[in-house]
Order: sequence, then C-alpha cells, then structure tokens
Amino acid sequence: MKKLNDIIRSRITTFELIGVGMRIFSFSLVGWLGSRSPFMFVWVINIVDAVLLTWCSTLKRDRPYIILNAFWIIVAIVGVMRAGGWLER
Repeated sequence: MKKLNDIIRSRITTFELIGVGMRIFSFSLVGWLGSRSPFMFVWVINIVDAVLLTWCSTLKRDRPYIILNAFWIIVAIVGVMRAGGWLER
C-alpha cells in the first residue's frame, strides 16, 4: 500500500485531474442525454472518481475534500442502487 501511495503522491495532480475529468464527463452525459442517459454507467464512473479523489485528498490531508468526496461515494452508491432497480423511489 505504501508503494501505491508513493506513486499517487508523485503524480497527485495528474490523478486529481483524471478524477475531475471523469466526473465532468459522467455528469455531462446526464446533461446532454437527459432521461436517455446510461445512468448505471454514470454512477459507476462517479464511484470510481469519488474514490480516486477521496484517496488523493486523504494523502494531502485535505479534510474538506475528504468529506466532500466521501459524500459523493455515498451518493454514487445510492445512484447505482436506483439505476439497478434495487432501491425503490
């Protein structure tokens, strides 16, 4: 785990930009396609980017962004459950 953290720390800006780009892409799909959006895909991408950004903010010890992105992990899990039909409205 230390080696992986060292790799991420050495390229943290790149990893953060990847995470932000993923989030922009996934929510842009919803904006462009509306109800025709591939919601499961959008929410899975959102979980991945939220985990990545939470990890980066944890390594940076940036508490506000740890909280924000951890919240997005929870939101994305609920989104996956709704998109998969496992959670009733």
